[in-house]
Amino acid sequence: MLALLILLASFATVPDTGPVTWHVQAQPTADGAVRVELKTEVEAGWHIYATSLPSDQGPIATSIRFTPSDAFVLVGNLEEPAPKEVFDENFGMDVRYHEGSPAFAQIVRPVAPGAFDIEGEVEYMVCNDKTCLPPVVVPFKLRVETK
Repeated sequence: MLALLILLASFATVPDTGPVTWHVQAQPTADGAVRVELKTEVEAGWHIYATSLPSDQGPIATSIRFTPSDAFVLVGNLEEPAPKEVFDENFGMDVRYHEGSPAFAQIVRPVAPGAFDIEGEVEYMVCNDKTCLPPVVVPFKLRVETK
């Protein structure tokens, strides 16, 4: 029988980071894993960059890093919505970015029953058509309990 997952702290908002707000939540999957979703709200007129860019000579790509843990393993790759791809006059190159409320997701599988923490950080850069703010690193932490 699959373990029943109870999410004690299934939703967390990371600290205020200007025109971008991050929300982290975890949801059980049918096979006993946990889907960790990192959703962002980007203010109108601003955007964050995709997790991979055509070149490292321009903006900083968004990076979502999970702190290694003996309590769970990562399953598969980080899921990312399809980004917009445009030529950016400010950087003089093609870039990929997200606007609005993009959500990124990672599946994790608990190693054993019981409570565990999922921790990590998001590093990103936010820009509009005139300026960019310096890259920001925001930590996140969720408490998950399995039975």
